[in-house]
Amino acid sequence: MLAPENLLRHQTSPYLLQHADNPVHWRPWGPEALAEAETDKKPILLSIGYAACHWCHVMAHESFEDAETAALMNTHFVNIKLDREERPDIDQIYMSALHAMGEDGGWPLTMFLTPDGTPFWGGTYFPPEPKWGRPSFRQVLLGVSDSWQTGHEMVAKNTAKIRATLVAIAQSTPGNLPAPTLLDDAAETFLRVTDPIQGGLRGTPKFPNPPIFRFLWQNAQRTGDTAGKAATHLLLQRMANGGIYDHLGGGFARYSTDGEWLVPHFEKMLYDNAQLLDLIALAYADRPDPLTAIRAAEIIGWLDRDMSAATDPAGNTAFAASEDADSEGEEGKFYVWASSEISSVLGADAATFTTAYDVTQAGNWEGKNILRRITSPGTPAEEAALDQSRLKLFAARATRERPGRDDKVLADWNGLTITALARAAAVFAQPAWLARAESAFDFVTAQLGAHDGRIHHAWRLGRITAAGLLDDQAAMARAALALHMATGNPARLTQAIHIAEATLKNFAAPDGSFFTTAADATDIPIGPEIRPRTGTDNATPSGNAMLAEVFAILFHLTGDAIWRVRAESILRAFTGGKDAQSGMPTLLCAADLLAEAATVVVTGPEADPCVRALCQIALATPDPTILLLRAPDPAAIQAGHPAHGKADAPAAYVCRAGVCSLPLRDPAGLRNSLRRA
Repeated sequence: MLAPENLLRHQTSPYLLQHADNPVHWRPWGPEALAEAETDKKPILLSIGYAACHWCHVMAHESFEDAETAALMNTHFVNIKLDREERPDIDQIYMSALHAMGEDGGWPLTMFLTPDGTPFWGGTYFPPEPKWGRPSFRQVLLGVSDSWQTGHEMVAKNTAKIRATLVAIAQSTPGNLPAPTLLDDAAETFLRVTDPIQGGLRGTPKFPNPPIFRFLWQNAQRTGDTAGKAATHLLLQRMANGGIYDHLGGGFARYSTDGEWLVPHFEKMLYDNAQLLDLIALAYADRPDPLTAIRAAEIIGWLDRDMSAATDPAGNTAFAASEDADSEGEEGKFYVWASSEISSVLGADAATFTTAYDVTQAGNWEGKNILRRITSPGTPAEEAALDQSRLKLFAARATRERPGRDDKVLADWNGLTITALARAAAVFAQPAWLARAESAFDFVTAQLGAHDGRIHHAWRLGRITAAGLLDDQAAMARAALALHMATGNPARLTQAIHIAEATLKNFAAPDGSFFTTAADATDIPIGPEIRPRTGTDNATPSGNAMLAEVFAILFHLTGDAIWRVRAESILRAFTGGKDAQSGMPTLLCAADLLAEAATVVVTGPEADPCVRALCQIALATPDPTILLLRAPDPAAIQAGHPAHGKADAPAAYVCRAGVCSLPLRDPAGLRNSLRRA
């Protein structure tokens, strides 16, 4: 029997520690809490959120800190608090269950479970008093408890229905390899719902949806159609000027509550900024412009300054998970301004700044001002003056109470960031950014690496806090390949292969797809038949899709056909479902990468200026399917690779579909040969 007290004080998750002083008898997720529910014959109240979640904070203050509400929870339920960022596998199961109930998803996620973890009812945020057509949280607690105690048929009916739905969701839906027509149909589907004025997808709230726009970008490279590229450029431009961007400190907030990117939920997530940085680098490679370069540098400045987490004994530093939306109990207080505050800081320069950044006495949001750029770029002197004004405001803002930061290290989100930094370093010719990417990679592999080659998921304060998931293996293997191509270091290729082989051993499903959780995971609820498996993207790419990309890249770099077979197996496992077009853009990118990639094989010594120039062309291309294989010694190219036996050096060979070009030595000629359409 667990102690009748709040047990979260023993955890390291910043989100769980936010609730460590609640009067609720919270338990962390695990077999002990499930066993307590079984022994006491009580239902489980599972509350899932994350440290930067605004509405999670609201519900905590209104309900979980309230003694009367806590007493109801403690009397009628075994209460479990879960950090969705530490356990996205558990969150995925219960979010799918909520959708099966016909409810919209979101956090905080509030689910009621049987003692074995089967959900029977749930929702998201519940207010302390009835409003917005929603019952109060206390009403919910009493109603659910009564249904449980009286054996209401709703419980049995819902558990059976939801269990069956979760079993169905966990199945793969095999089909054929994605044909070019499927990719074209998917691009057309996405383009129909893009916003031609504000960018992004139509409607509110507005999320960046990087996987969708990454697919539109890559597909446009294949077809030559300008619409996908134009939609991506528009998205990045509108977001870069909007209130969703922090114009003083850098970095994008998670989403905008309105239709024009003005009012964000102010939390900043590592995964959003990683994917948007990658898109920004691709966009700049296609069409260089000063704003794009400035935003890339500012995002990386924010990453390095505010998102660097712990440093290991070797001096390597990974990235933290997120920054909060709230400070001093108010959402956005750190970021917004009164007109009088700006006048006080800037003096005579205030008028020019307020015109450029939509600052008025009345404010553009709840009586305050969210900074957004509404004027066109001025002369270099005018822009330099605005730069100085931003620096002064940044210094003034630094005296405010900062939002909280979740400094746990997540392997998958760090992997996304490392990959983006490697691309940005090449596109913007910033070797320091590449060094920062290598530092983060070495931290994750040293501190989160397992003895069998796997990568654990979460780390904080010297402790592994969650076992590795598929997304961690796929994102870190992909990051290793990005670093291999960027640096030429063969050890990075070896690391990628080792992670891929560990993934095959521990996560593979019989049909060639991969489960989210490892085979030795012991705390997945309900039963093995609902072990999660998906090719569908969410705010981040799916693990199966990223792994298909890893296998495709390994095939093109090594020439070993087994990697092609493995990539095709993943692709076939999911293309028979109804979401094969709209829900799996990264999987479609992987299919295009496997079929259409060009491997630029550059022979000759790394120090040769011609070699360096040719490698730079390959690394800084706007086409994500261009891969680089450095071959200082051409004789070392593997026998199965189409460039095997090519001896001219220094030179570049462009290899597609098993055939390599004649040797190229002119960077301009190489650039022209890389165009797909």
